[in-house]
Amino acid sequence: MSLHTDSAHSSGQVLPFRASLMATLGICFVIMLVALDQTIVGTALPTIVAELKGFDLYAWVATSYLLTSVITVPIFGRLGDFYGRKPFLIASIIIFVAASVLCGLSNSMLMLVLARGLQGIGGGMLVGTAFASVADLFPDAHVRLRWQIILSAAFGIATSVGPSLGGFLTQSLGWRWVFYVNLPVGALSLFFAWRYVPHIRHVASTAKMRLDWFGAVLITLSLGSLQLLVEMLPKRGLTMAMLGLLAFTVAAFYGLWKWERHTEQPILPFEMVRDPALSSLFILSVLAGFSMFSMLMYAPLLFQGGFGMSPREAGLLITPLVACITVASIVNGRVVTRIPNPNIMMTVGFVLIALSCLGIVLSQRGTSTSFMLTAMLAGGFGLGLVLPNLTVFAQQAASREHLGIATALLQSLRMIGGMLGTAVTGTLVTHMYSSGVEKALESDHAVQWMAEFKDPEILVNHDIQSTLLSQMLSAGHNGSALLDAARDALVGAIHMGIALAIISALAGLWMVRKVPLIKFASKKVEPVMPE
Repeated sequence: MSLHTDSAHSSGQVLPFRASLMATLGICFVIMLVALDQTIVGTALPTIVAELKGFDLYAWVATSYLLTSVITVPIFGRLGDFYGRKPFLIASIIIFVAASVLCGLSNSMLMLVLARGLQGIGGGMLVGTAFASVADLFPDAHVRLRWQIILSAAFGIATSVGPSLGGFLTQSLGWRWVFYVNLPVGALSLFFAWRYVPHIRHVASTAKMRLDWFGAVLITLSLGSLQLLVEMLPKRGLTMAMLGLLAFTVAAFYGLWKWERHTEQPILPFEMVRDPALSSLFILSVLAGFSMFSMLMYAPLLFQGGFGMSPREAGLLITPLVACITVASIVNGRVVTRIPNPNIMMTVGFVLIALSCLGIVLSQRGTSTSFMLTAMLAGGFGLGLVLPNLTVFAQQAASREHLGIATALLQSLRMIGGMLGTAVTGTLVTHMYSSGVEKALESDHAVQWMAEFKDPEILVNHDIQSTLLSQMLSAGHNGSALLDAARDALVGAIHMGIALAIISALAGLWMVRKVPLIKFASKKVEPVMPE
């Protein structure tokens, strides 16, 4: 589809209504592909670990995906600014679906982690292009927010269905189907993106661009070493190797900053950071990602491993968390442009996120379902007020030439926050759980059973539990009491990790005050280059 200047049919959109609708539906299916994967895997993960073993790689199933996404989001956000987003949107769908098949075929945790890393490359390309495509279609913030209700509904449908579908597929067909389900969604996404999403370019096709490959390498080294540092430092302590890794991480970030400041076409234009609105929003995105992914990844483990729920029960309990993101996004879209201070919506959002995390921390095995549902509802509503506003505010504050990279960087930083949240929480859970179980076994003179209890997978796999209980009973040990002690250790460990998410949400609440007041004035539609 070719686009010319006279194809703008209103002051806020570049296509007529029907073409805008079909293009938006195409983007919706792409967003659903990513959203479904983010929520469906968390519910199935405890079962996956129980079958494939290797709880030490539990967090890496999420962080390998997030790490490669974080690296590719800014790269393809920048490329989309120059070459247009449609080619990368199509390529990303193909990579994402192919990697999903590899995830489903995995026969070890290591293979799953590697396949998730490849999936993250596709996911990063999707995120780096899909969200900025919305701003291409609807340059005016008022118009964009009206159309964004459709996107929020698509995101909400995928995230609402995700946990329950993950629980159902895991119990009925096996955990591999939580990855295979991406095939039909991916096929639908590919058709709509190919057929209806226009190829819009904001830079003349004759213009020259030299891709900042060295900057891309520095991004990879910086974020990769940061992830390793966060993952390994709590386990190994401040050894010489860790000090060396710390020094390398600092040097990589410093080198990235120096290089990007002086290269002609930087992949990360650091002048954006000097904008007080954008810099504040970037920090808020990290904090929101930390809290969001801590809840999404470890609440299912708390409910299944700590409270003894089935995957289906845990999925139903997580559903309000993700469903309310949609409800709040729709409410937000109707309200945020009509109030004198739009920033208040994010203030309310971070308060609700903090209260939701507090509710999880206060939950125990005997806690009523209604209390936990309320906590999930609060978290979903809070995220629904924060996440869309971060994107819309950044697109409103960024210049047209930086719109794609600003949007992509916002998503990338949210993933960095998620990467840090899952890594730190995962390290805490592993360490505190092992310590608690070891203490319980020592008190019952059953240390020889530590190998069976060392991973929380024993608390999820009921077949292994039955065998272990009979063996311990024959050896004269109270296996049920020791399993309860292991559950208590896991619950305490996850509570400590989610407590960090509370701190992150409170830091976000304080940081919202630093965001300059965003004004939703109409923007003139600028010419776009034909395909």
